[in-house]
Amino acid sequence: MTLFEAIRERYSFRGEYKNDPVPHENLQKILEAGLAAPSGCNEQTAYLIGIDDPAIIKKAAGILGKNSLAGAPAGICVVTHPVAAYRDMYFNLQDYSAAIENMLLAVSALGYATCWYEGIITSEKTRQKAFSELLNIPPEFQAVAYLPIGVPESPGRRAAHQPFEKRAFYNGFGK
Repeated sequence: MTLFEAIRERYSFRGEYKNDPVPHENLQKILEAGLAAPSGCNEQTAYLIGIDDPAIIKKAAGILGKNSLAGAPAGICVVTHPVAAYRDMYFNLQDYSAAIENMLLAVSALGYATCWYEGIITSEKTRQKAFSELLNIPPEFQAVAYLPIGVPESPGRRAAHQPFEKRAFYNGFGK
């Protein structure tokens, strides 16, 4: 699959996964794609935890309150380390978002499906703390997102997008 095909084909998958394992080398490719993302002032504040242990995946799904996530054969926890990169500006949100987008595309290119779960972790501090404890994340770091990964049990579809002309312009907004 080419890059542009992966971009066009990627979608958020919230269904059931087949029991097909995600080979370690594919999980590593996805993690490497995330780490290849740009980073504000090259601070590299995004950290990734690949998960392929079914017991940990099941516990993670329970903590997140989404039992459907337990069926994914692999997952990635996205972790951030907020540091002032330039003066008093922090770019960790942009750093981990860029890493996630790279991984979403890599997941699609490898024939898997995923969904970017963030609010489910960051909206409740007790849930975020339990997730961090499960994965031994030090207190100065923050678990911010989870990507379940696997082959979909049934095909999903990309959500409808507004036409190009409504959201992209040349030489000024609305032109």
